[in-house]
Amino acid sequence: MKTLYLDCGMGAAGDMLTAALLELMPDPDASVLRLNSLGIPDVEFVKESSEKCGIVGTRVSVRIHGAEEGEHGHDGNGHGHSHGSHGAHRGMDGIRHIVKEHSVIPEKVASDILNVYKIIADAESRVHDVPVDEIHFHEVGQLDAIADIAAVCMLINELSPDEIAVSPVHVGSGKVECAHGILPVPAPATALILQGAPIYGGDVEGELCTPTGAALLKYFATRFGKMPVMSVSKIGYGMGKKDFQAANCVRAFLGESDGSTDTVVELSCNVDDMTGEEIGFAVERLFEGGALDVYTTPIGMKKNRPGTLICAMCNHENKDALVRIMFRHTSTAGVRERTAARYVLDRTIRKVPTPYGEVSLKEYSGYGVKREKYEYDDIARIARENGLSLAEARDAAKK
Repeated sequence: MKTLYLDCGMGAAGDMLTAALLELMPDPDASVLRLNSLGIPDVEFVKESSEKCGIVGTRVSVRIHGAEEGEHGHDGNGHGHSHGSHGAHRGMDGIRHIVKEHSVIPEKVASDILNVYKIIADAESRVHDVPVDEIHFHEVGQLDAIADIAAVCMLINELSPDEIAVSPVHVGSGKVECAHGILPVPAPATALILQGAPIYGGDVEGELCTPTGAALLKYFATRFGKMPVMSVSKIGYGMGKKDFQAANCVRAFLGESDGSTDTVVELSCNVDDMTGEEIGFAVERLFEGGALDVYTTPIGMKKNRPGTLICAMCNHENKDALVRIMFRHTSTAGVRERTAARYVLDRTIRKVPTPYGEVSLKEYSGYGVKREKYEYDDIARIARENGLSLAEARDAAKK
């Protein structure tokens, strides 16, 4: 499948993502012309070569009335959006007005832009305890921010990857000055947007991931985690404005992967004083809580006691809830956590007609494998209703 992997080891911002994606395009200069033809009022995209730590990549600046964004008060981390600008403040209606009525942005791209802004608006609403429809954007409401978000949405739609994987995001450390005062890094809105995604602070002082960058990653990412096994055809380097000891860039890898990979959390505990019924009840509660899979294994424990290992696999966002369920419904005093990479076959489900009505057929592919399987519940229903064995019902469905 066509895979886009974004390496955010130095954070992410709209201009950096734009520049990295431009380098993946067949003709980056033609892509810049298309961006400039979107009709965003008074905005011009300018692409130039940039070098960081000996690596040559692309930097994209947005000029408004001919002046670069930094000249309008954006100083901050050099990633294109400071929290210190003081231009016009826009709400969702203002953003929608520009995107829908004052530009020629394609409908799908326009929808993506507004959805990205909704992520930011929801985060700002929670941070400031203000209803979403009363949120007025400060920095992310500027024309250059609208341009950056539009550019990333446009380029991703043109690249049309089947999967977008994103590395753990380096958010930086220290403090940042914004329209509301001095805030810790990551800024509260950024932290909320990236909740559930793997992030880290590191030793670099400054805001490495902006709210705009965070919202774009959150909206487009199929998953967060390690780089998948893939055959890379192109690599793009999107440079930030500021210099650090490490190369200040987003790297974008485009290529083909044979199937998907993701990361899962494995939660486990050992118990030696629960009945079979109690263990079964706990397993049911874990599935209800969102576990991807739950299994038990007989083990030997201290004092020669037979025991049971209970293991639940889940996504990162369900981890805390499942830990609580495991403590509530088992007798354990400790839960272990392990993050594991997982190779996953691509799966589709389609309805197929049979003499006994429609049944769901699961189709799996990837890593040189293709297989299909009828949904058990549908086959079991056919067997019960027609006095057949499971094998007979499966054969009947195939006919």
